[in-house]
Amino acid sequence: MKIAIDQLNEMDRAAFVRQLEGIYEHSLWVAEQAAGAGPFVSVEHLAKVMSEIVDSAGEEQKLRLIRAHPDLAARMSLTDYSAKEQQGAGLRQLGKEELEVFDEANRRYTAKFGFPFIIAVRGLDKTAILDALRRRTGSTLDNEKAEAIRQIHSIARLRLLDLIE
Repeated sequence: MKIAIDQLNEMDRAAFVRQLEGIYEHSLWVAEQAAGAGPFVSVEHLAKVMSEIVDSAGEEQKLRLIRAHPDLAARMSLTDYSAKEQQGAGLRQLGKEELEVFDEANRRYTAKFGFPFIIAVRGLDKTAILDALRRRTGSTLDNEKAEAIRQIHSIARLRLLDLIE
């Protein structure tokens, strides 16, 4: 059920944080820091503030945020947000052979960069996702860190748009 931005603005700090705790995967600190930054005039304003909080974080904290994301197509426990997003992209219905291909591509990517491949999967299918995974494995560490953060911001913005009117 969606909430209005005005409702969010009226929440006490604890309720605000509970409402937004899953926007940035397993990274409650983003919602905690955003709690004092309102009132927010729109979802886009809130998304901008939250992305600025992440962008101003130290490199280690950003790396922890990146590493908090699950491997795509992994058969593991996912947050409700991640499960829904991967389901929509067809990643939760992969056959055995497709799953092995994704697992191997994920392993290569993670071995090279030290963190999981992250992409905003909404609107993409499994073929486009796998193509991006393979292409980005050829990137540099600095470029991939920056791209992972950009993708995380896209994911967070979409989650906020789903949550708030």
